[in-house]
Parts: sequence; structure tokens; C-alpha cells
Amino acid sequence: MGNLDVRWIHGAGGEPPIQAHAYDERTYLLRQSKAVSFEAPFMYLLFGDDRAVLLDTGATKDPAAFPLRETVDGIVSAWLADRPRDGYELVVAHTHAHGDHVAGDDQFADRPHTTVVGTELDSVRSFFGFTDWPDQVVTYDLGGRVLDITGIPGHHATSVAVFDPHTGFLLTGDTVYPGRLYGFDMPTFVASMDRLVAFAEARPVTHVMGCHIEMSRKSGRDYPLGSKFQPDEPPLQMTMDQLRAVRDATHAAASKPGVHVHDDFIVFNGTGKLATVKLLLRTLRQRIARR
Repeated sequence: MGNLDVRWIHGAGGEPPIQAHAYDERTYLLRQSKAVSFEAPFMYLLFGDDRAVLLDTGATKDPAAFPLRETVDGIVSAWLADRPRDGYELVVAHTHAHGDHVAGDDQFADRPHTTVVGTELDSVRSFFGFTDWPDQVVTYDLGGRVLDITGIPGHHATSVAVFDPHTGFLLTGDTVYPGRLYGFDMPTFVASMDRLVAFAEARPVTHVMGCHIEMSRKSGRDYPLGSKFQPDEPPLQMTMDQLRAVRDATHAAASKPGVHVHDDFIVFNGTGKLATVKLLLRTLRQRIARR
């Protein structure tokens, strides 16, 4: 069992641009500082015997402000120092292709022994070998560590879920996390949640791991959109019961555009100008209330 006893950087000031936490010797969680981007996404670096995979590259392109390549290279070099091998590969892939998850891709463009998976759906399907997207479950072997991957579009057309049997992590990107869950294509999002729960229930999931924290520890209370200081964050990791609760909440919200607040997350059903205006008005009310 690894270690998730960690207090994440959350915008207190004087923080590094990236926090790297070793869950175990083969699993690293990285978080971008809110001082660099309010999105503060999480990234996952998983080591196998033959290659490592980095899932997502954060919200900032500039390596001077966001030294992701330097950070990853340091972790990989330290890992290889204890396990020497030639030509060790790095695969840079994504939970989905929104800008706050792919901005650092170019930092890895000239890195030796590195493959950066394209952000278009055809590139994702081709690289991982999907022939029946999104229903199919495919595997990707890191060498002694085989990941199960399936499609969960709805938040984004390229969204995937990854189950890692080494840790029991179910990596869910922006589809499930303690924050605002945006169903930009709500019927597809609901169908994906059904498949995601079935996918998870067939595997020994220990933690549901998304890519953001936006809730506070107060039930039903999220930090306003754009917040750069979140001192009362809940843990990143969620449970299977919470995953099922998200599924049930998406069904309940499917025919009701708007914002649906729950204890540990918020479902946002809607696209277009009206939905965006509602979200911005809600954010404005939150900011006024916090003054």
C-alpha cells in the first residue's frame, strides 16, 4: 500500500511550481501550483520495467514558469539510478485533450526515447489500439505493469479512464474528481458514467483519482472558478461509493440543464451561452459571499 498522506500545494504562496509526491517507488503524483495556474491540475507518472507513462502535461506551456520536463527528468533519472537500463522509454499520454492537460506537451518534443501521443481522438484510438471506441477495454503494458484503459467521453471526446492494478488507482481525468464535473455532452456523459462504474466494479479499485480539487471540506461548497488559494481542500482521492454517487447524480441531472450541487462534487449539465452565464453568475455570487 502506498502513501496518500500528503498536503497538496494550494496557493499559500512561496510554493514550488510543481509538487511531486511519491505514492510508492513506481508511482508519482504531480500537481501544478495554483500560483502558476488556477487550474492546478494533477498529473500521474507510472513506472514499468520497460517504460514509464506520464498522464497529462498541465496547464502551462512555458518551461521557465512550469518546469515539467525538468521535474519528470529528475524523477526518471533517480528511478533509473537504482534500476539501470538502456533506452528506457517515456510515453506522454492524456486523460483528455483540454488545454489544461496538454499545454506542456511541447516540453517533451525533443526528449530521447519519448513518444507524445497526439491529442486527436484518432491518435488516441490508434496508439492504444481501440477498435470499438468507447465501449472497448484495451491494455497497455509498461513492462510488468499492465494498465486497463477504456473510453469515457462526455466531458471531452477523448476522455479515458485508466485502471492501474499495481496501485488499484482508477484514473478518471476530469470526469470524476472532488469538484465541478462538466457534462458538455450530457447523454454521452451519462452513458460513460454507467460504463465507468461497471468497469470499476469489475476491478479491485482502491482509490478513484481525478485531476483537480475544487471542493472545500464544507459539504456542498466549492471554491469559486478561478480561485488561486484553496486552504481547506478535501483529499484528491475518492471512493467507489462516491463514484456511484456521481453516476446517480448524472442520471438525475440528465434532463435538467444547470448546476446540481452535491456534498462532494457538483454536476454541471449544459453547454452554450446561457449555461456559461449561469456558471459565471454563480461564481460572482460566491466571490461576493467570501468578501
